[in-house]
Parts: sequence; structure tokens; C-alpha cells
Amino acid sequence: MPLKVYNSLTRQKETFTPINPPYVGMYVCGPTVSGESHLGHARPYVTFDVLYRYLLSNGYKVRYVRNLTDAGHFEEEGREAEDKISKKAILEKLEPMELVQKYTNLYHWAMNRLGNLAPSIEPTATGHIIEQIEMIKKIIADGYAYEVNGSVYFDVEKYNTDYSAKGQPYGILSGRVLEDQIESTRDLDNQDEKRAKSDFALWKKAPREHIMRWQSPWGEGFPGWHIECSAMATKYLGEEFDIHGGGMDLQFPHHECEIAQSTVCNHKMPARYWMHNNMITINGRKMGKSYNNVIKLSELFSGENPLLAQPYHPMTIRFFILQSHYRGTLDFSNEALQASEKALKRLMEAYEWMSAQTAVGAASAGDGALDAKVQKLVNEFEEFMDDDLGTAKVLANMFELVSVINSIKDKHIAAGALSQSTVKLLQEKLKKFIEEIFGLTSERNNNDGKLDGVLQLLIDIRKEAKGRKDFVTSDKIRNELASLGVQLKDEKDGGMSYSIA
Repeated sequence: MPLKVYNSLTRQKETFTPINPPYVGMYVCGPTVSGESHLGHARPYVTFDVLYRYLLSNGYKVRYVRNLTDAGHFEEEGREAEDKISKKAILEKLEPMELVQKYTNLYHWAMNRLGNLAPSIEPTATGHIIEQIEMIKKIIADGYAYEVNGSVYFDVEKYNTDYSAKGQPYGILSGRVLEDQIESTRDLDNQDEKRAKSDFALWKKAPREHIMRWQSPWGEGFPGWHIECSAMATKYLGEEFDIHGGGMDLQFPHHECEIAQSTVCNHKMPARYWMHNNMITINGRKMGKSYNNVIKLSELFSGENPLLAQPYHPMTIRFFILQSHYRGTLDFSNEALQASEKALKRLMEAYEWMSAQTAVGAASAGDGALDAKVQKLVNEFEEFMDDDLGTAKVLANMFELVSVINSIKDKHIAAGALSQSTVKLLQEKLKKFIEEIFGLTSERNNNDGKLDGVLQLLIDIRKEAKGRKDFVTSDKIRNELASLGVQLKDEKDGGMSYSIA
């Protein structure tokens, strides 16, 4: 059956038909690198990594673009307009690009630990200021934006009036009615500059204390949040591309604004399929600073967070995410993660044992009923994935197969209960889905004790540095190891321990 995906734009599952097969263009909104990546970043990037892998496995040539927001990210709702990079750079006493590099490195480290493939292109907002300015100039020229005191705003009401007649009102993606949006918009700084509360900034005039600023036709300033994705998606994927992905929290206002900007500039809807993963909760509550339950990925891997009972291997996190459908809510708890840890271990042990078997010893016919059961379970992998990435259903089938494999293993009959063709099919499909599509690998770390020795040496050096009150060296060792996934922990008795993510 053909691949079907749920299109947030039409609110239904649709057969995936690329614009220019076998080529596929996919854009996924990346993080704002003003701080460490947290648990909320794990789900979208694992979800779209699996989609990327699955498209590749089906023979598509995919250009996967995932941006980095490293400037000009300010909020339109709920707080005063602020550039997160500038604010954090001042707090950490770093140059803005030094801060960006620090958190970009940590983000890449976390994505690598989670087993995510690198995107084809990873553009940055600061690297595409010219493209953003040119797009803003086109929007102004077409009459859908206006400049006030060095800032430029998108005229949402004009867009909504003109494009509602074309069947594409502002709110087409999120389903929000413009009048309701205006009523719920909060009063923010410079709100009186806008013609209407619903208008959003394409370019902001930089106040005197603002660090990151660029020259533009409207004076020194910085780009709005939404324009960067429109500019970069257009540059690398064209005026119309196949898939635009991101978290459900980005549907409004970010993706809604992207659609309006890009449609005015390019005279067409930017993406055919809009895909959104649902949110995560922690112990039943939304993750957020106000709830004091934000868990950084480095903390998740090290266990150094009061909400965590233990460290969790990145593969456990990845497996846990895949156990639920990407459009359903996902609640993180220690109990759920510990159950996933055990389940993943059971799956990988059965997979590794099965991979080591040879079809030569299997029967030519095997047990007919068992053969049929295994073939049915295996052949349903593609069927479930083609139905809007049903990873949870695939894993359910895998665990039925684990029971079969363990039964054969416990009876010490190797793979003899299955026919040679079924053994080969099972091995091939498990390898394809576990490793190539789901990106799961064994948690075991086979270093023959060499890594332990190296780490113990660094721990001893750090302990000596702390004894000399050389805290610069001590902190440097700790921080550098943390960036490599090795977490040091000072024990109450003066000793030190470590864990590897």
C-alpha cells in the first residue's frame, strides 16, 4: 500500500505523492540555540528522523532541511519582544556567536546520542539575513507589509481579506478565526505601532542595548522569528516543497505566519503536507519553567535532575518515543522509562540472537502454522508504517516475534522450527526496521576497560586540581567531558563517579 500521512492542513490522512518523484523536499523547524536542548526537543527530531529514514528506505532521494535559529527569535505572544540569543549572551558574559556555538555543539551531541541522522542542510538565521530582507521587500512591494519607526509588520487583516476569497484565509492551518485571535492578543511593547493587534513583525528595529543587529533598508535591526523559515525553505527547497514538519505548538503562530509570508512572496502554498507531532508531558503535567519540570537532555542521560530516579540511555529515550504514535500525547515518567529500558533490552537480545542464527540449519518447510504467523507479523511492518508512521504497531508486532524467538531459543532448537525462507525474511526485516528505520542500537559499551582507565585518569587529575583550588582546570575537565556525554558526579565522601550517555 502507498504511504499515507496525516496532513494538518486538510485534517485527514492523504496518500503521499511527491511533487517531483523520486525527489522529496522536507523542512523541519529546528531549535533556538540559546540554551541546552531539553526533553521537548527529543520527540520532534526523533519523529522526523524516522520519517526521513523511512522515505530513504523506500528509494526516495530526500533533501532534509532543518534550521538553527541563532538570532532574532522573539515572541509575539505572552512576553515582551526579546531576542533570546542577546539576552542569554549577556547573562553568560559571552559573545552571541560564542553562545550560539556552545549550544549548537550540545544540540548536535544530543541528536547524535539519540541516533538521529544529520539533515542534508542545516542553515542558520544569521547566515540568511540577505534572503530574509529580500523577502520582506517583496511583501512590502505587494502591499502586505508596512514599515513603522524602523520596524516592519505583516498586515494580517489585508492578507485575510484578500486570500479568504481564494480559499486560503489566515488561520487555514490552525483553524483559528482571525477575530478570535485579535481578541486574545495581549498588549506588548510597541503594540501601538501596528495597524492591528494580529499583525506580526517581519523586522524589528534594534534598541540601543541590543547586541545582534544588521543593516537593512529600514535601519539597523534584526529579523522576526517567522520570516527566517520562509526564506530558508524557499532557498533550499523551492517555492513549493513536499513536507513541512514540527511540533504541534508551532502550528500557531509560527507555521500560520510562514504560510502567509511565503504565499504572498511565491504565490502558492509553500508545502503540500504539514505534519506535526504532539506534545509531551512529565508525570501528567505540561513541561515548562513555571512548573519547574524542564529536563535537559544531558540531565536525562546522566540522571542529574531531581525528577529522575536514574540515568536513561539515549536509546531508551528513542525507543520510548517510538512506542507511541507521533500524533498522540506522550507522558514521561520514571516508571514508563524504566519499563522501556527493560523492553528495549529484551528486544535487542532477541534480535541479536536471531541475527546470529543461520538459515542453513532451518527446516526446508518448518512448522507451517508458526511460519505463517511469523511471516504475517513481519509483513505488517510496512503496512503499519505506511499508515501514518505507525511505529507503535510495528513494535507491538516485534514483541510478538520476540516471544516466538525466545521460545525457539529456550527449546535449544536454534531456528529449526522455522523454514529457511522465513528465517531469512525475519532476519532481514528486523535488521531493516530496528537498525535502519527505527535507528535503535545496542546499549552495551564494549570498550574492554580501556575507556574506564582513561576516565579514571581524568578524574584523578580533576581531583588534584580541586585540591590545589584550581577550579578553572577542574571545571574545564567536567564541562568538556559533559559535552562528550560523560557526566561526573561528586560523591559525599569526596570521591567521584561517572556515567556515560
